[in-house]
Order: sequence, then structure tokens, then C-alpha cells
Amino acid sequence: MSFASLGLTEQILTTVAELGFKEATPVQKQAIPLVLQGHDVLAGAQTGTGKTAAFGLPLIQRLIENPIERHEESKVVRSLILTPTRELAQQVFDSLVSYTQHTELKVVVAYGGTSINVQKENLLGGTDILIATPGRLLDHLHIKTITLNQAEYLVLDEADRMLDMGFIPDIKKILRKMPDERQTLFFSATFSKKVREIAYYMLNKPKEVQVTPTNSTADTVEQMVYPVDKHRKSELLAYLIGSRNWQQVLVFTKTKQGSDELVKELKKDGIKAASINGDKSQGARLRALEEFKTGKVRALIATDVAARGLDIEQLECVINYELPFKAEDYVHRIGRTGRAGHTGKAISLMSMDEEYLLKAIETLLDARLPQEWLQGYEPDPNAPLKEDRPRQSRGRSSDKRKMKAKLKIHANRGKNKR
Repeated sequence: MSFASLGLTEQILTTVAELGFKEATPVQKQAIPLVLQGHDVLAGAQTGTGKTAAFGLPLIQRLIENPIERHEESKVVRSLILTPTRELAQQVFDSLVSYTQHTELKVVVAYGGTSINVQKENLLGGTDILIATPGRLLDHLHIKTITLNQAEYLVLDEADRMLDMGFIPDIKKILRKMPDERQTLFFSATFSKKVREIAYYMLNKPKEVQVTPTNSTADTVEQMVYPVDKHRKSELLAYLIGSRNWQQVLVFTKTKQGSDELVKELKKDGIKAASINGDKSQGARLRALEEFKTGKVRALIATDVAARGLDIEQLECVINYELPFKAEDYVHRIGRTGRAGHTGKAISLMSMDEEYLLKAIETLLDARLPQEWLQGYEPDPNAPLKEDRPRQSRGRSSDKRKMKAKLKIHANRGKNKR
């Protein structure tokens, strides 16, 4: 279906053509007309399917059709787009700037880790579109840089994370600053039951868009799980990158410290790597990402702060060095590859103590993930357990023996299957 059939104006269609958009994606086909009609929308679609354009293009058109005069003293924000991470905020900002290139609309981005004074200057006179993370938005509201009492539109991008752990109090504070009469749009790849309940509380008779089964992964992504002893994960990771000649690999760890340590391990094997996590300054994170995109760095090691918002064209492989605590994060992690119809690989390195995490992922996806033991890296049931914690006292030796017995049983099962 062409964009011309969705109700967009010639001005928007000209921009779409210049950006090289040819056919609308399924989420764009369904969401754009609903947004143009003024409905609240709850939309679920896999990452890499064009969600930003699905809410951005009709939002821009609605703002153009109802212009307001701005003056220097104005602090009005007409539309607010909230994102959970700095990287996603920057990505959405870049897209919105390109979509508004032939308009007089003002677009501003605000997130932590960068100068709030520069953002204050950018927000002088108000703005038509503000893309922000919740924490930095609350900072601006506190110092009265902006006002949301005349906001006409609210978009929550990656809404499941926005409403998940730690974000709900911030969202409630922000909603109290906004008028009840507004158009609200939720866009995300995953929707838990809890998120859906909260969404329906906040939305007004929303229209639902679900272009793929909820919490699903793209068919273009080939998934594989490699069981391996925990202490051999870095060795196996280096082997995979080298033997398969992967030039651009995004690797996910669970902790900030773990991401930095893995960079050091890979460098010992001659693999250029960099890390991005919450402890890094925004400048350091942007430099690492740019070096990764341009090929100066072969492996980018990231915590889940990077799972939302990384847009790397034709990324060939995502590796879960450690399985995520939240099964939904698996969907977002591997959604960094196989985007826009391209193929990709998603590899998970699983130690025996992570089996319960794999089961949670398979339950979420309602599918079994294929497993394979790589020759030379099979889990060893007799190997001493190496934990990332202080050595246990002698009183725990029975627990250690039980774990070894479990490993032996698992190994025998694996051999029987083969």
C-alpha cells in the first residue's frame, strides 16, 4: 500500500518520497489513518517495522493543519514524545527532524548526560515537538523551562518499558502536568498484561493495532542457543566472532561492570571492542556507537540501556552473552538485527544457571529456541563451578555437589538427543 492512500497531504508525501519510503509497512498502514482521525492508539509491532514514521508522520500533519503563533516568552510544548533511553530519544529526534524538513515546525530533544543549559536555549519560545526522557523532562518542568498545560499530543515510544519498573511514578507526575483532553499514542514491540491494563487506564477508547503476534520476534532473525560453561563464555564469544568473520556484533551483558570487563577480554584476543552502559557519559556512548557503525570497533558490548533505540543498518549479529532477567528484553535485544526486511542472527550463550531465564523467554515467545553444543565448548559436568561471587564456605559443599550432579544429568540428556 502506498503512503498516498493513507490520507497524508502532498507536503508530507513529498518528504516521504525524498526520504526513499516507497511502500508503507503494516503498522504504518493501520496506525497512520487512526492517528489522523484523532483516535488514541495502542500499537504493537516488532522493532524495525517503522513505528516512528507510524506516529511521526500523522502527528506532523495534525500540527501543520492547526498552527499556533509562538513568541519568545512562550514555554508551550504542543506535543510530547517520551522515550525510555537517551539513545532512543536521539534516534526519534533525528527521524522527526528529517520528517519536518519542509515545514516550520520546531523539534527539540532533551535527555540526561548532556548540558541542560543548551536544552534551555533550544526550548526558548516553546516547541511544537519535544522528544524527552522522563528524568530530564521533570528537570525542565522543575526549573520552569517549559509548560505542558496546553499539550495536545502525548506519545509513549517503547511504552512497555516506559510503564515498567521505575517509570510509572515519573509518568504519573508528567500526566498531572498535562490536560486530560489530548490524543495519546502508545507504540511498542511488547505488551505485558500489566502494561495493557495501565495503558487502558490512561488512554481514551483506544484503537488497537497489532500487526504481528504480541511479544513475537521477526522471521528474518535466525536464533540459536549455545550451552557453555560460564567461565568459557568469553572464549567462545571470541571464537565465534573470529571463526565466522563477523565484522559487526552487538553483545548484551546484564551488568555495567560485566560489559567493561568483556571489552578487556576481547581485546586480549585481538578483537576491537567498546562498551556502552549507564555509567558512561553521553559523549562516550555516542563515540562508541559511532565507532561501531563506521567499523572502527568490531564488537559493541552493551547493557539493556542500549536495547531500545539502537538503529544500526543491516546489523548482522546480536549475541546475548548473558540472558536477560526480563524475557521481554530478549525481544528488544534481538530486534536490533533483522530490521526492515534484512536477515540477521541472534545467538545466546547459556550457562546452566541460566536455564530458567531461557524457559521464561520460550514461554513468552510460545516457542522452543533451537540449541546446539559446539564441539570443544560442550558444558563440562565435572568442571569446577566458577561463580561471579566470593568463594562459599565449606558448609556449602553439598550444594556444589548437587550442582555438579545436575550438570552431569544435563550433559547425558544432551548426548541422548544427539
